[in-house]
Formats: sequence, structure tokens, C-alpha cells
Amino acid sequence: MADLVWKSRGRAGRSTHALRVRTSAVLVALIALAVLLVPPLAQLDQQAVDLSTKLQPPSWAHPFGTDDVGRDLLLRCVYGLRVSLLVGLVAALVATVIGTAVGAAAGALGGWTDRLVMRSVDTLSSIPHLLLGVFIVAVFRPGVWPVLVSVALTHWLSTARIVRAEVLSLRSRPFVDAAISGGASRLRVTVRHLVPSVLPQAGLAAVLMIPHAMWHESALSFLGLGLPAHQASLGNLVQSARGSLLAGDWWPTLFPGLFLVVPTLAVAGLAGAWRDRLNPRRRSELTL
Repeated sequence: MADLVWKSRGRAGRSTHALRVRTSAVLVALIALAVLLVPPLAQLDQQAVDLSTKLQPPSWAHPFGTDDVGRDLLLRCVYGLRVSLLVGLVAALVATVIGTAVGAAAGALGGWTDRLVMRSVDTLSSIPHLLLGVFIVAVFRPGVWPVLVSVALTHWLSTARIVRAEVLSLRSRPFVDAAISGGASRLRVTVRHLVPSVLPQAGLAAVLMIPHAMWHESALSFLGLGLPAHQASLGNLVQSARGSLLAGDWWPTLFPGLFLVVPTLAVAGLAGAWRDRLNPRRRSELTL
């Protein structure tokens, strides 16, 4: 009887996990299609102002409604999502490269180098990411690249910790001892053996960093420190819709918010599947 209960729970767990992965994959595909196809197919100017159609609710002509100056919210949200994805992807890639290099160096060298690097990481981690990002952006003129740089320079710390922990674990493995016994230098062992072994974990950290970077960019834009107000950004859209929300017009705030929440859930679902493949113990628990 107990075996039947465990088997039924295992089948339910596997089906729920598979459904979550499929749903996340479909959402990611829809997001990619929207970003790539909606702007060229629509053939409309997302900056076009038409005061005669301002603050119209969702309809066939405007599926997401219009904003306070009559611009189509669907196009504005898609263009804002393109900016957020650009910042998220590039910033995650740069932050992962920095974090992997710092973490691998700290774990491979050890000793005082490891202690100095990790204490520096702890010090930077004690500063709120948003506050540090505001300081970096304030040095430059508002735009995509200052936001991208600020996000990349504030999000590599967690990757450095993950990579360092993995390198410290790998240093005690037999294949590392065999390479050192064969006369391989510390640099060669790090580049040829340790770094390739931690790339899957670093890649997972990069994927999870994408939605975090998107929210970071949106927060800076919402505060007026990101993209200029006339450019489409999900943070700018939410910021400009505050007055409309107080007046009872819900759609200018709802749809930009959904364009932030849905990609976050989709990426988290795919990252969870990746994590299960990297962790055989967790994967075996799903099949019990």
C-alpha cells in the first residue's frame, strides 16, 4: 500500500514538474515571438500621440488599451520588454563573466588571495544593489548603457560566491590531484579543469540573473534614473501610469506589470528544470 502511495506521488510530482517546464517553455517562446515579430508586423509608431484616443480601455483596435496621450500600450509594452530583455541578457552575461573570473581565481589561489577577494565581495554585498546602481547611473547621462553597466557591476557578487564554492569542492577531486601530479601548473588546472566544470552552475546563475536584471532596470527607470521618459521602458510605463491608476484606469499599470511578472515566472520555471538536471539527488527525489 505504501509503495502505491509513493508511486502515485511520484507520478503526480513528475507530471506537475513536466507541466511547469512546458508552460515555461511556451511562455518564453511567446515572449521571443512578441519581441521579434510584433514591432515589424504592426507597422505602427509606438511614439505616435493621438489625444482623441487617450486612456481607452482594451479593445480590438488596441488590445492593451491606450495611455494618457493615446499611444498603443501593446506596442509600448513590447518595446519596453525589448529594452528590459536587452539589459537583462547583456548585463547577466557580463556579470557572469566577472563573477566566474573572480570566484575561480579566489577558489583556485586560496590563502590570503581568497580571503581578500571574498571580504571585498562581502563588503560590496552589504551595500544594497539598487543604491549602488543609483550611484553608478548618476555619474552618467540617462540611457541604456549606463543602466546596463550599473546592473552588470552590481550583480556579479552572487555568481562569484557560487563559482568559488564549486572550485573549492572540485579542488579535492581525484582528477585535479592527477593533473597536479602530472606536472600541470595551477593556471592550467584552473583553465582546463576547474573553470569548465563550474560553467553549468555559472550558466544557471546567469539565467536566474536575467529577470533580476530586468527588475533592476525597471526600478531605475521608475525612479527616473534609467531611460529617458520618452523612451519605452517597463519602468517608465509603470511610472507614467500612476496618475491613471489613481483615476481608476487600471490597464496602463496592469499590462506593463504583467510584462515583468510573466517573463520572471517563465525563466524561473526553465531555470528550475536546469537546476534539477544539474542536481541528480533532487531529480531522483522527483521520481520517487
